[in-house]
Amino acid sequence: MPKDSLKLDDLSIEELEAILARKKLEARGARLRRFRKSGRALRVRREVDPQVGIESFRTESETKAEPDAEKAKPLREGASKLLLAVEVAAVLGLLFVLFSGVGAVQSLNQEVAEARLLPSPTPLITAVVLPSGHTPPTSPGGARPNEAEIPAHLRPLVQSMPAPEIPKPSPGHAQRVQIPALWDSPAPVVQGDGWEQLKKGVGQHIGTANPGEVGNVVLSAHNDIFGELFRYLDRLKPGDEIILSTGAQNFVYRVTGTRIVEPTEVSVMEPTARATVTLISCYPYLIDSERIVVFGELVDS
Repeated sequence: MPKDSLKLDDLSIEELEAILARKKLEARGARLRRFRKSGRALRVRREVDPQVGIESFRTESETKAEPDAEKAKPLREGASKLLLAVEVAAVLGLLFVLFSGVGAVQSLNQEVAEARLLPSPTPLITAVVLPSGHTPPTSPGGARPNEAEIPAHLRPLVQSMPAPEIPKPSPGHAQRVQIPALWDSPAPVVQGDGWEQLKKGVGQHIGTANPGEVGNVVLSAHNDIFGELFRYLDRLKPGDEIILSTGAQNFVYRVTGTRIVEPTEVSVMEPTARATVTLISCYPYLIDSERIVVFGELVDS
């Protein structure tokens, strides 16, 4: 028999198992070394549980990950709490926006409802100079519209503006004006205060309030041509009556004051928060370089 066979036959089972185990470890070690060189193997760590005596192997990455995981745990918990806080803040912000939007809509609706209860503002066509302006009838060429009153830089604009549209007659429009302190019989009132309208009587500035309404009824007439209807406005005193008549009703105003102003003082025609009347004419008589303005307020209807 071969010598090796005899030696194996002489060995006990325990010795054979030990030799076999050593061979396996050597072979395993050789494989691991090859794998490590090629990058296909991880370094392992041998661990034995002292309580049960069980041996196990773990990669070095696993054994290192555990402490790192423990360190990262507070960070993960903090990040989770931060995300929760952000989500709660976002929900609260959304609720705030929704409630604010609802409140804004309700406030807007209330303002609209209140605005409907208020009297509508009276529209006023923007004017550059006060109406009724003209050159004196004694000047060369006689009386004619005085374009020199218009500021030079505004003349092209005024000349290019179309003539205002005369509104259709309405039962609420003023038809007559009577000033007992100046004349006994009433004078006719027409809509518009241009050159042609003031030939027919007292003109109402288009867009101003009607008699009896909240707002400013603006009336003008000439003082030294076309009947000289407003020649003696400077004689009016506070308390004197101005009676405006529509087709069905008379409205009594009382004079509150008088001013002499430049032709460009168009603010006297602005709407008012009360029922008022404003009378305008050129001044002084036969000079016509300024305007006389008489103010009055509604006292009876």
